[in-house]
Amino acid sequence: MPTAEVVIHEVLAAEAARYVRHADVVGGGLDRARDLGLWLSLEGGALVVDRLPGGAAYPRQSGPARLFSLKPGEIGRYRANFRFTVTTCACDPSWYYEDWLVLVANGEMRTDGFVSCEPDHDVDHRVHLYGGSRGRGRR
Repeated sequence: MPTAEVVIHEVLAAEAARYVRHADVVGGGLDRARDLGLWLSLEGGALVVDRLPGGAAYPRQSGPARLFSLKPGEIGRYRANFRFTVTTCACDPSWYYEDWLVLVANGEMRTDGFVSCEPDHDVDHRVHLYGGSRGRGRR
């Protein structure tokens, strides 16, 4: 595990790669979370987690969205799914989909912390990818 302010464990299984699982663990500063479409900032001892606007065809997001603010020792879970277009041309409506599960902790945690603990904050922005909400809101 990298010793860094932010540690990211990304797991990807893409159709283009025949769903072969690829995992990578990287570390860095707070700005490293931008690779995941997140903006992290510190306010006092709290870690504020915002989602940055992205290039999804559906659902569209016009600006940043506050997901949660984590006190020291707290865990937040963010779930979302998206539909993206391969090209911007209407003549080639090729799609690909992403389903996100992002877990964030403020401070050090045990190796099994994300799987053995329930999150303190849970934001579910999953939708039916052709319209209609199926999310369960915030807890």
